[in-house]
Amino acid sequence: MKEKLRIDIVSDVVCPWCTVGYKRLEKAIQELGVEDQIEIEWQPFELNPNMPIEGQDLNEHLTEKYGSTSDQLEASKNMLVEAGEDLGFKFDYFDGMKIVNTFEAHVLLEYAKKYGKQTALKMRLTTAYFSEGKNVSKREVLKEALLEVGLDADEALKQLDVDEKRTQVADAQNYWKSLGVNSVPTIVFDRKSAVTGAQPIAVFKQVLSEQLQQS
Repeated sequence: MKEKLRIDIVSDVVCPWCTVGYKRLEKAIQELGVEDQIEIEWQPFELNPNMPIEGQDLNEHLTEKYGSTSDQLEASKNMLVEAGEDLGFKFDYFDGMKIVNTFEAHVLLEYAKKYGKQTALKMRLTTAYFSEGKNVSKREVLKEALLEVGLDADEALKQLDVDEKRTQVADAQNYWKSLGVNSVPTIVFDRKSAVTGAQPIAVFKQVLSEQLQQS
């Protein structure tokens, strides 16, 4: 039996272009009809590892980090809203929206992997954050997401207080950074080649076709 094409997606829960990139990749896979030939695994990357627990106003954060003007911020948000609409995903930017710490979300995504629920949890969390205005650093929000995708929330949340599980996520982040991953999404094919950014669907289709021929 032919081995599946492994795709590692290095991303963060609160990264809007990671959501757009995944949805475009998903569409490319569907349009090629190769769902059964692909295996996706999500890998952790914190855009803001030092983000305090209370979070920070999103506009303030983006201005500090990238030097964006208010006009640039508005244009960027509008572009994301449109990109999301094309893919059936709702970006709802609101006044007072905060950027939050995502470390614990990554610990839970690692937990979800062994139950085959990683993608479901990833999309549930990113929807909670971008579409529903929820704070994905709060354990009650994380618990809700776990339950909604059919995971044992109590067992999962216990992982958050296990040093070994936290270290595992920190080590995974360091591993991908050591390979030169410094922006997300980074989409890695069979650990051999990578594409960065939310590429157009046509680009993903081309890359997938080439990779599947080789595998």
